Amino acid sequence: QVQLVESGGTLVQAGGSLRLSCAASRGSISTNTMAWFRQLPGKDREFVAAISRDSAAAVVADSVQGRFTISRDNAKNMMYLQMNSLNPGDTAVYFCAATTPYSGNPYFVEKDPSSYAYWGQGTQVTVSS
Repeated sequence: QVQLVESGGTLVQAGGSLRLSCAASRGSISTNTMAWFRQLPGKDREFVAAISRDSAAAVVADSVQGRFTISRDNAKNMMYLQMNSLNPGDTAVYFCAATTPYSGNPYFVEKDPSSYAYWGQGTQVTVSS
């Protein structure tokens, strides 16, 4: 079973940048759609970005459009989230997630967290004003 571990979260000033990483182990993620979600205390998990298994398609939430970029390196079993122009509203715990492996539509991306079978433990991003 795939295990996911996020890293890169920290305290950053508004306007700054961070790159989050998601490392997969105990299995390849090359045939999984991957995504980033975030969550504030007491709130539901919020979709941030998703990328198809071979990077043919990617989608980001409207709230981060033009500021965040999702990418992946299947050879390294890694996924990334480049976050620029951060603001206090981006403060949250960020989670990476993976679907179960599939061999169908290479452009498949999904915003619904219930579609993801594997989750990391999260990494805290705090943006100070």
